[in-house]
Amino acid sequence: QVQLVESGGGLVQPGGSLRLSCAVSGSIFSTYANYWYRQAPGKMREFIAGITRGGTTNYADSVRGRFTISRDNAKNIVYLQMNSLKPEDTAVYYCKLTMATLSAWGQGTQVTVSS
Repeated sequence: QVQLVESGGGLVQPGGSLRLSCAVSGSIFSTYANYWYRQAPGKMREFIAGITRGGTTNYADSVRGRFTISRDNAKNIVYLQMNSLKPEDTAVYYCKLTMATLSAWGQGTQVTVSS
């Protein structure tokens, strides 16, 4: 079984930065892609960033140029570097792993951007 654990969330002022981590463990055979999603209160969960097994990245328009997704293959950790944070970035951030036979989600980490 696969487990994903997010960390690094917290309270930050507008314009600040945070780096989220997603530690992946368990029976990992073939990872197709890793993703970050977020969900604000009363809103739908939305795609933020993705990275394929080959390293190709994709971003939502709302975060492109401010957020960077990366992966440490040796440690099996996926990162989301968030710069120039805005109050509208406030949400619970979730890590997702897609493999050939299944998808797995983490429990999420809270990010609050406020002065």
